[in-house]
Amino acid sequence: MTDTVPPPFTFHQGSAPLLISMPHVGTHVPPAIAARFTGEARQVPDTDWHLERLYGFARELGASILVATHSRYVVDLNRPPDGASLYPGQSVTGLCPVDTFDDTPIYADAADVPDDAEVARRRDAVWAPYHAQLRAELDRIRAAHGVAVLWDAHSIRSVLPRFFEGKLPDLNLGTADGASCDPALAQELLAIGKAATGYTAVLNGRFKGGHITRYYGRPADNVHAVQLEMTQSSYMQEALPFDYLPEVAAGIQPHLRRMVEAALAFARARAA
Repeated sequence: MTDTVPPPFTFHQGSAPLLISMPHVGTHVPPAIAARFTGEARQVPDTDWHLERLYGFARELGASILVATHSRYVVDLNRPPDGASLYPGQSVTGLCPVDTFDDTPIYADAADVPDDAEVARRRDAVWAPYHAQLRAELDRIRAAHGVAVLWDAHSIRSVLPRFFEGKLPDLNLGTADGASCDPALAQELLAIGKAATGYTAVLNGRFKGGHITRYYGRPADNVHAVQLEMTQSSYMQEALPFDYLPEVAAGIQPHLRRMVEAALAFARARAA
């Protein structure tokens, strides 16, 4: 895989002890790969659409922001590098997915599914640089402040029978069942979510945090990681053309901001 234009990520370095990671917002698929996709897959429907806009307040809070450029269909930045399942026994998509969230094929021909060598090339070209930047920024923040909070930002369609029954809660906080961050922070975030009138919230429900939350969250080392998986219905159109809906987003955005501000306040209270 030689086509990595645009680069694997964009990055804004902030001044606060908070890093916001957006590993699934990318839509770029190198043409040679897109040519092997189905028409549906070329629409990259399983993207975490518009999170940069939804989190538009993050820069003024001083957060560092790491944003993926490539589609998760190229390589999933929130999967372990060996492709191990994050939810053993449950339906999941892989490091280089071969099917969509609707359980339809990504590749038009079974012969076009990437082999191990191609998976390795994609991992080296896109996954590795993203994670190197993530690691470097967390280390820089912790060195500067004595503590770092990693906020892994995600969104998903509110109804996806492949992964969960019924409608997903709107605000799904994941802390790897308490292993990735201080329980006090998790409970404060959950309280903000539960107090959000008209929305639902859960902690470590169907989504407990992916590879990023689980791998980088090390509370004993003063690195606290939280994943927030939001329903897309709370801010956008869930079907094509996947439009951002400003009047809908205006309802959830203040609650989202309160959550991020609480994470930042937690970090600052523990800064060296």
